[in-house]
Amino acid sequence: MKKRRFCHREALQGWLSILPVLIILVAVRGIPVAAAVIKSFTNWDGMFKSDFVGLKNYIQILGHGEFWGLFRNNLVLLIYIPIQIFIGVVVAVLLYEEVKGWKIFRTIYYIPQVVSSLIVGFLFAIFFGFNGPINTLFRAVGMDGLAIEWLGQASSGLGVIIFCLVWINIGWQGMLVLGGLASVSPDIYEAARLDGAGYWQKLFLVTLPLLRRTIEYSIMVSVIWSFTSLFPLIYSLTRGGPGTETMTIDYMIYQKSFVSGSQMGYSCAMSVILLIIILIFTAVQQGISQKKEREEGA
Repeated sequence: MKKRRFCHREALQGWLSILPVLIILVAVRGIPVAAAVIKSFTNWDGMFKSDFVGLKNYIQILGHGEFWGLFRNNLVLLIYIPIQIFIGVVVAVLLYEEVKGWKIFRTIYYIPQVVSSLIVGFLFAIFFGFNGPINTLFRAVGMDGLAIEWLGQASSGLGVIIFCLVWINIGWQGMLVLGGLASVSPDIYEAARLDGAGYWQKLFLVTLPLLRRTIEYSIMVSVIWSFTSLFPLIYSLTRGGPGTETMTIDYMIYQKSFVSGSQMGYSCAMSVILLIIILIFTAVQQGISQKKEREEGA
């Protein structure tokens, strides 16, 4: 009985200790999300007009080909994730092995992560402009055919965005994997060496399997980030053009909210759909991860 009371008291103290944080989370996150869900069923203009329209906004969004084009763009841009992970792992392994000049390279690799995406976008817009350094270089070496409007075409525009995303996130990915490597006991590598494992065998049979959870976390965070945080980069690079060929869902939410007549209710509905998409991606990834854990434990 005394032990049970002690456990209840500890549980109560625990809940009371996190109560202030929970209140802040509800106020900062929960209330805005709930408000967006409610407003998604109205024709809210951001000010006074807010008539109930039922599922009209959702039907218009899901029944319009434009939304699925935006969703396709989001999926295409996910290509940057495996590229980012591959380069990040290479960088992390080199830093972990403390190759010559590793301290300087560690700083250099992380610099893009601390630079605003808006600034990165403006810089790359200059580099890939028709008369920018990239095309100037191509013309200088006689490769005029490659001097194109990089940001004026759908395929090349998306390619530039993917290049920027990889460049921005290499430092973050490298530091994340480096943290995972630091948590691996040196005894494991020593045991592998005694078993006759070479460098590449240790890398593929020891290091990468032990980094699985780190890589899974990286994928989940990167997917969420790519669906919700590309607006500054796209705004400064292509403005979603030509047309909507490089536009993403989060950019369209901005367009409908502040550019195309303050369609706040419509934007709220699109935000709710985006939230559902992210939850589905997260649930699928968690399901795959848990399945692998069960198979390994069997």
